[in-house]
Amino acid sequence: MLKLHANTIKVCDHCHILKHHQFDDNQYILTLASDVIAKETKPGQFVHVKVADNLSMRRPISIMSVDVKNATFDLFYKVVGKGTRQLSERKIGDALSIIGPIGNGFKLTNKKRPLLIGGGVGMSPLIAIAQQIKNKDYQPFAIFGSEVAFPFVKKLSDNGKNYAGATHTMPLLEDWGVECRLASLRDFKGVFTGFATDLARIFLDTLNTEDLTQIEIYTCGPRPMLKAVAELAKEYHLPCQMSLEEYMACGVGGCAGCVVKVHANAKVAMQRVCVDGPVFDAKQIF
Repeated sequence: MLKLHANTIKVCDHCHILKHHQFDDNQYILTLASDVIAKETKPGQFVHVKVADNLSMRRPISIMSVDVKNATFDLFYKVVGKGTRQLSERKIGDALSIIGPIGNGFKLTNKKRPLLIGGGVGMSPLIAIAQQIKNKDYQPFAIFGSEVAFPFVKKLSDNGKNYAGATHTMPLLEDWGVECRLASLRDFKGVFTGFATDLARIFLDTLNTEDLTQIEIYTCGPRPMLKAVAELAKEYHLPCQMSLEEYMACGVGGCAGCVVKVHANAKVAMQRVCVDGPVFDAKQIF
């Protein structure tokens, strides 16, 4: 059953699971069927998932990619508690109740060299951007950081550039023509040893003044990483949009349980991450 919710957000009570892949360190990619979500999703939006019948609270999960032709969408998540544990036990053919797509996503600008920085499950919205701009007049560079195993098979980058030991990439992005490198504090082969922001600084220092004027940063990940990205953007005088990760109850703006303090119209305001965000200008966030 499909019905309108608050005029824009929709409820799909029967999104069937088509694929459910498990990766190392309790990471999963879930493919679900929904013509509406596949068509209407914008990068940075998320869905609210009823993971099990015995849990009333839904779980917010960012949409990683969509396939409009086949009416499907993909979610990347990591098991971190009871809810995601039960979600990981759902089988192909099961139907999930999904609310979405929710929130204000990223707004792609005329800056032609997007810098995509994602950490952990925060990689998902950046992969969504990469999918949207593939085969268009952009020269994106994606940097993904993780302190667990990367949830995709790694391979050498097609362009062969070596950024301080970072030579490996994610095949999905390379297939889309999006240059990508990986960063971690763990000793993974071909992966930059350090934080994603450290690798971003190395990349930015390879650019000339004209190239830097075409950079806009898009980021999502854990709060310490977002803080470091905001500082990096300020250091290089770059615009930066960030998607916040917050605990949510209703997920549709009713409970105000996910509010954050922001600068809005020269005043301090409290805004809801779920529907006022999750994407904000980095300069807005305290």
